[in-house]
Amino acid sequence: MQSSSETIRPALNPDWPFKSIVGKDVSGPPLLAYGAPFTHIISRQMEKMFHASRAYVIASASLSKQTDKLDQLKAALGNKLVGLRIGMKPHTYMSEVLEVINDVRRVEGDIIITLGGGSLIDAAKLVSFGLANNVTNNEELKKLPHIMDPLKPAIASKLPVVCVPTTLSAGEFTPYAGVTDDRDNVKLQFCPPQKAPAMVVLDGEVAVTTPLKTWLSTGVRSVDHCVEALLSPTPSTGRVKEADEASIEGLKCLIPGLLQTKKNPHDPAARHTCQLGTPLGPAHILMGISPGASHGIGHMLGPLGVGHGETSCILMPAVHKWNAAHGADMERQKLVCSLLWEMQIAKQTFEARGLSPSTADLGDLLDAFLREIGMPRSLSDFAIGDDRFQELAVNSLRDPLLATNPVPITEPQPVVEILEMCR
Repeated sequence: MQSSSETIRPALNPDWPFKSIVGKDVSGPPLLAYGAPFTHIISRQMEKMFHASRAYVIASASLSKQTDKLDQLKAALGNKLVGLRIGMKPHTYMSEVLEVINDVRRVEGDIIITLGGGSLIDAAKLVSFGLANNVTNNEELKKLPHIMDPLKPAIASKLPVVCVPTTLSAGEFTPYAGVTDDRDNVKLQFCPPQKAPAMVVLDGEVAVTTPLKTWLSTGVRSVDHCVEALLSPTPSTGRVKEADEASIEGLKCLIPGLLQTKKNPHDPAARHTCQLGTPLGPAHILMGISPGASHGIGHMLGPLGVGHGETSCILMPAVHKWNAAHGADMERQKLVCSLLWEMQIAKQTFEARGLSPSTADLGDLLDAFLREIGMPRSLSDFAIGDDRFQELAVNSLRDPLLATNPVPITEPQPVVEILEMCR
């Protein structure tokens, strides 16, 4: 029995039409657990739900050093903790994933628990996938299905992954994992039959330990998911209404929640509102709806030192302004604009910055929102200049999400034009 305050439910409506963008069918969204301390939920459900007794933990280095959350988890697991990895580089490098694969194999772990952000979560998903396929080296890892080559044969992930996220990047709700090749800094998006985590545990006491900038920037990543989903090209079979509904509800949680968190960083209710909106961000991916150029170009910006969410902060307004100037469905952009104006705290932000519904386009509204929460808005903030644009453009074309942009991008020049708008 779960405690009276503990809630365990599907992260998304199980009746929604889930399917994979690429690769084999996904297994569906994870369970969402909250309402009790994360240590209580994990210690109970590890045995009850997962029948596991040998936990391998991947924990954030900063969280481990600056808080007692890892110590709490270690105490709750006791002798069931058989392995521990503290810290991984941002953007999840293959060399480190292989280190963890070999370590989990050595200690015979039967469940992986993450305590930290998106890079750790992506690593854990690929570790489970790699173990199922007996991966031992870089070349074997790259032979697993990824969205540039999704039909390679592979065995589905087996070891369950349980995540205690400290950010809002939402990778814990999908079966995809972005991992960077150390040799060329190209990021591959591994895909089904890789599985999503089995359970995501939300804890407000963990959430408030996350630095404000990290919390907000990763929340913007989820906003980017919602916006690109709503603007995705309409399939010949018609729009997937459930994907649109999820994205709309996600924005209704994320935009007010992020603005309120900026005003009061220690407000657990505002952070929890953001958390509840986060699984709705990537829901479209689980229904076969691809993001667009903001994500596709962002995947290649990441290895140059730009954080997951920060890529969205820089690219999102420019991408939608470029789309608007090059034949995008403006009725869809107007729909998102109307939705943003209906949010009272967002409306106050727009009006305070001199915007009006009759003249401001979607790029303007997103720019105002990002500046209000203090996010970086320029590639120059990361010392990325014009000399890198052509290389970035060529690398970005390797990502299939440029082809699913509202205005499909198949040549380098449009990418360069978008990057020039982000100087």
